[in-house]
Amino acid sequence: MYSFTLRHRPGTHVRGEETRRRILDAALEMFASHGYDAASTRLLAERAGVNLPAIQYYFGSKEGLHRAVVAHLLEYSEMFMAPVTSKARALLEKSDATPEALTEALCDIFERFVSLVSCGEQVEARRLLWARAEVESAAAPQMLHEEGRRQVFEPCLALVGRLFGRSVDDPQTLLRTLALFGQVTIFCHTSVQQVMGTGVLDEERVAAICALVRSQTRAILRDALADSKKPSKPTVVKK
Repeated sequence: MYSFTLRHRPGTHVRGEETRRRILDAALEMFASHGYDAASTRLLAERAGVNLPAIQYYFGSKEGLHRAVVAHLLEYSEMFMAPVTSKARALLEKSDATPEALTEALCDIFERFVSLVSCGEQVEARRLLWARAEVESAAAPQMLHEEGRRQVFEPCLALVGRLFGRSVDDPQTLLRTLALFGQVTIFCHTSVQQVMGTGVLDEERVAAICALVRSQTRAILRDALADSKKPSKPTVVKK
C-alpha cells in the first residue's frame, strides 16, 4: 500500500497572484491605449512579461482577460466610493434627514469621484478605458457603464430626488442630477487637463477642484430649493 504526502509549496500561490496581477495591469494599459481589437494577446503577453499561454491559463482568452480588467476596475471604484455612497444610502433611510445633510452627502460623493478620476495608480489608463466604453460595443464596456451608474450616479439621483421631494423617475430629478454631475464628470476628460496645462493633477489641484465643486453644488441647490418653494404665479388669460 502506497502512502502519499502532499507537499505544500508556499511560494506558488503568491507567485501566481503576482503573475495574474501583472497581466491585469498590463492589459489595462493596453486596452486603454490600443482598444480591444488592436490589443493582441501577443502584445499583451509581451507587455506583461509572460509567456503567451499564461493569458489562457489565468483568463481563458482575450475576451476573458478584458472582462477581468473591467471587473477589476469596477471592484476598485466600488471600494473607493463605498465610504461616501454607503453613508448616503444610510442617510436616505432616515425620514428626518435634513436638506443640509442630504446636500453634504451629495458633495461628499462628488468630491470622492473627483479623486477617483484624478488620482491613484494607472489613473490615465483607467480614465481612458472609461472613455473607450462610450464607443466600444462589447459587453464588457457596457457593463462598465451600467455598474458605474449603479455605483455612483444612482445614489446621487436618490439624494437629489429626496431634496426636491420627487421620485427618481421624475424627469426633473434626472435633469437636475445630470446637470450637477456634469461639473464633476468634466474632469474625466484628458482635454480638460490639457487646457489646465497639466498632466496628472497634483494633490493641491485636486483639493482646489473638490472645494470648488462643493461650493458650487451648495450654491446651486440652495437657489434651486428656494425657487422650488416660491408660489407659482397665476396664469393671466388675456381676453
